[in-house]
Amino acid sequence: MTTKDVKPENYSCEVLLERTTKEKSHDTKFPTDAYNVIYSYEGNECLDVTRSCKMANIFDLYYDRYGKGLKSITHGHGTISPTRYGYKAPPKKKKRR
Repeated sequence: MTTKDVKPENYSCEVLLERTTKEKSHDTKFPTDAYNVIYSYEGNECLDVTRSCKMANIFDLYYDRYGKGLKSITHGHGTISPTRYGYKAPPKKKKRR
């Protein structure tokens, strides 16, 4: 099984940033259910920001993708409520006169 065969949506996960830097992963504009995942891929250490309601789903996703290359899963630095993350206000309607 290749890494392309394992899809995050099958594990109830959403990858927000893939193979990013530590500075970008420390952004507070992520939801509070986002986790920082460190893993080894092709000899390089990589960092992803992934969200899911359960850490076990994230573990299953990355273990199935990279096997023993998975190094750690830690809580992210997000401060936004998961229900408000990505929410866009509806456009205001014009009032009748």
